Amino acid sequence: MRSKNAVRLAVLALSIGLAALGPSEPASAAGVSLAPTTMTRLGAVDERFISYNIEMVEVTGGYFWRPYDDYGGKSSARSAPENVPAGMDPSLYAWRKPIDLSQPRLRKLAAALGPAYLRVSGTWANSTWFDDSGGHTAPPVGFKSALTREQWKGVVEFARAVDARLVTSFAISAGTRDARGVWMPDNAAALIAATRSLGGQLAAAEFMNEPDLPAIGGAPSGYDAASFGRDIAVFQSFLEQSSPSTIFLGPGTTRKEAAASLLQASGGVFDGLSWHHYGTVSQRCSKKVPTAAARDEQALSDASLSAVEQSAAVYAALRDKYEPGRPLWITETAAAACGGNPWDSTFLDSFRYLDQLGRMARHGVQVVIHNTLAASDYGLLDEKDFAPRPNYWAALLWRTLMGGIVLDPGPSSVPRLHLYAHCLRGRPGGVALLAINADRDHSRFLDLGMAASRYRLTADDLADTRVRLNGQQLGLGAGDDLPPLAGEAVAAGPLDLPPASVTFVAIVDAGNAACP
Repeated sequence: MRSKNAVRLAVLALSIGLAALGPSEPASAAGVSLAPTTMTRLGAVDERFISYNIEMVEVTGGYFWRPYDDYGGKSSARSAPENVPAGMDPSLYAWRKPIDLSQPRLRKLAAALGPAYLRVSGTWANSTWFDDSGGHTAPPVGFKSALTREQWKGVVEFARAVDARLVTSFAISAGTRDARGVWMPDNAAALIAATRSLGGQLAAAEFMNEPDLPAIGGAPSGYDAASFGRDIAVFQSFLEQSSPSTIFLGPGTTRKEAAASLLQASGGVFDGLSWHHYGTVSQRCSKKVPTAAARDEQALSDASLSAVEQSAAVYAALRDKYEPGRPLWITETAAAACGGNPWDSTFLDSFRYLDQLGRMARHGVQVVIHNTLAASDYGLLDEKDFAPRPNYWAALLWRTLMGGIVLDPGPSSVPRLHLYAHCLRGRPGGVALLAINADRDHSRFLDLGMAASRYRLTADDLADTRVRLNGQQLGLGAGDDLPPLAGEAVAAGPLDLPPASVTFVAIVDAGNAACP
């Protein structure tokens, strides 16, 4: 019989040998035990937390980001560059006709995401003239595009039909300014008056789109923080008189480094602090094309997913300094700026999108406006036929299950397992969980200690443009009817989370006192 010391030495040798091989995955999947009944309240989000953007150039028609499958085609923006943002390569853009906002499928799918905010803005809004003449007049000198009353009527009617409240920004280009360069409100006043006469209302507005990128956005030469401050003083007075119930948002920056000077110049006038967040620039603009493995790893990494929290922390600190007590809004966001990457229309981006929603709700951001509803590679819907992409189904499940009260599920001690909890929408005492297993190779599990309903999103490949809910492929039915989003009953005990999967869990009988 071996002595106890010999056994200890053998065990020690085995441990040293395993350590030399590096960390390994345990034989059984790692998991987390949760207590839905006692989860505490962290805060609450706006009922229109999930919202979306329709670019102004979609409404007017014009040159927008060229789809990746159109590169090498005959059409080129070089023949009509007047609508292309200053300093940008015209070949990145392609002409598109105005979006048909009366299209039944588009309305039906947008309505399913309601209530929401509909933001009509973007770089092109900075130089768009509102033509209230009833015709199709060419834009005056100092503008690049024209928005007709009929087109804006379509926006107002669409918003009403899908339970969306309007958000916009206004033209700030040379055509809006007097001989001294002072911004004049005439064009903005005409748009607000038309909105009202058409039966609509502006719920919220930013003065301009992305004042930290003035050259690209069509602002006058030399436009800086001081210029912005002078414009904001004029605009605030105008907005208070012309539309006093409109929430004044700002600064609407995309670069956090520039936000402080713009906020300081504004003088603490905003009703809500807004910004734009993109994790990166698309390969369309950066010219960097990663391998599939690098793409997947980057998209699912902790560093990539947590980047939005760093952005939120910066803007929350700026809010506390310059606009204390004001709500936080992200008025434009997607995985990548410049129209998105090719894979932003696939299941891979659903991890980023849902994880971002979970993180922002937990950090008190009231509204997250996705760019876009149905344009370019980052659209929730395909721009050609308005077919739902994976991110649409992700948004629809969030809207269906995740209520406005945010709960604390406790920390996840398991790498790449991200957990978020809200009160279950429409069920007092109920709890909804979102569990994202961003590990491509290993399963995880949740132990809830009670029965629940599971809504699991998976795909055969991360680059798939179609997804399955509990094993059934999601798609539209006859008449473009949405499929029933039925949960799968699961008994108390460990709940499996497969590799690279997204799982919502509805616990109707949680009895959580924080969920009235």
